Amino acid sequence: MKQILMILLLILLGSSFAFSQSEKQKIKIIDNIRSEMNKQVDAWNRGSIEGFMEGYWNSPELKFVSGENVTRGWQPTLNRYKKSYDSKAKMGVLTFSDLQIDVLSKDAAVVLGSWSLQRASDNPHGKFTLIFRKFKDGWKIVHDHTS
Repeated sequence: MKQILMILLLILLGSSFAFSQSEKQKIKIIDNIRSEMNKQVDAWNRGSIEGFMEGYWNSPELKFVSGENVTRGWQPTLNRYKKSYDSKAKMGVLTFSDLQIDVLSKDAAVVLGSWSLQRASDNPHGKFTLIFRKFKDGWKIVHDHTS
């Protein structure tokens, strides 16, 4: 009987340790994604679209969806941003809020959130869904759907 209790105790301790490690990994992933998004906000608010784009996967397979438009590829997405936000006044001050980060695996996550721009003439805002994947150089957005 003591052996059975000891075995059950070891199983319980082992599974709680595994859960603890899993939770720590999930928290680390969330922190890394938040950090990447904060870098994007900082770059945008400095007027650096190129810096903002460092948060995106530099690949022709990147997808950016906004309204009726689907832009495929990192370079076309950069070009689209530069055309739409060709001055610091048009860029305004970017804020992300209401972030909900769902970790799907050790190398994939989905982020739901809100964005807003504070500009002299208006304050556009909306929602976004981002799919992040982990690469050798960190977490990158591979799919962005912004409204």
